Amino acid sequence: MSESARLKGKKILIVDDESDILDILEELLEMCEVARASTFEEAKQLMESQKFDIAILDIMGVDGYGLLDIANRKKIIPIMLTAHAFSPRNLVRSIKEGAHSYLPKEEISNITTFLGDVLEAKEKGKNPWGSWQERLPTSYFERRWGAAWQDADKDFWDKFRAGIKERTKRKAVQSED
Repeated sequence: MSESARLKGKKILIVDDESDILDILEELLEMCEVARASTFEEAKQLMESQKFDIAILDIMGVDGYGLLDIANRKKIIPIMLTAHAFSPRNLVRSIKEGAHSYLPKEEISNITTFLGDVLEAKEKGKNPWGSWQERLPTSYFERRWGAAWQDADKDFWDKFRAGIKERTKRKAVQSED
């Protein structure tokens, strides 16, 4: 199934304090029902009063981590999209706090691919970070943050990779049954 078909009709909340980013996302997600918010309060009110399938959350400017908490409580798939908070520390925090993906804004043109991957993983009971790791391999982050970017959280990354492999292996065994 194509990303567009998988996304068709999904209700998505996009949150960013930059109106041009909201415009770009709205255009890229034309197959979806999109709601926009440019502040924390506006996004919070929307999440508490409407049902969404996905929330794309900026980190800086709109308290993205506060919104991530609300999205998780409301069972909305949270995706972090950032430019200024693109760092190893924020990547780890996003994973630990329940985001399903963490994307640099420079990858915004591929948003439908990343969202399609997350929805497919959810449908199949897979870890949503598996496809993310394939699309944004370690080399991508090494170019941005240097070769030793995972060293500060080595235990975390070892467990993260092991968790993806274990869940993938478990799903493969279940498929054979």
